[in-house]
Amino acid sequence: QAQLVESGGGLVQAGGSLRLSCAASERTFSAYNMGWFRQTPEKVREFVAVIRWSDGNTLVRDSVQDRFTISKDNANNTIFLHMNSLKPEDTAVYYCAAAATRPPMVTASYYYNYWGQGTQVTVSS
Repeated sequence: QAQLVESGGGLVQAGGSLRLSCAASERTFSAYNMGWFRQTPEKVREFVAVIRWSDGNTLVRDSVQDRFTISKDNANNTIFLHMNSLKPEDTAVYYCAAAATRPPMVTASYYYNYWGQGTQVTVSS
């Protein structure tokens, strides 16, 4: 059973940057797309960003599109989330997720089959 392993979270002051990474535990793992969701302190799970594995096409949440970038490393089955100019409202547990097949809606967490353990990102004011 494939697992997604995340790293890179932490505590950062507003305006700072973090890079999250997520790697599949199996080298043969493949997914239609992989991406990031976050669960806020209000327990709301939000779409953040997604990347299509075949061609690297991306979609990023409107509210962070100008600050966050998603990328991938094909050789290592790894995706990254580069977060710049972090704001207190970015504080959340960030989850890596993968969809084995094309999801009907790429922004809906319901269609993602594999999940990481979550990594805490805390942005202080």
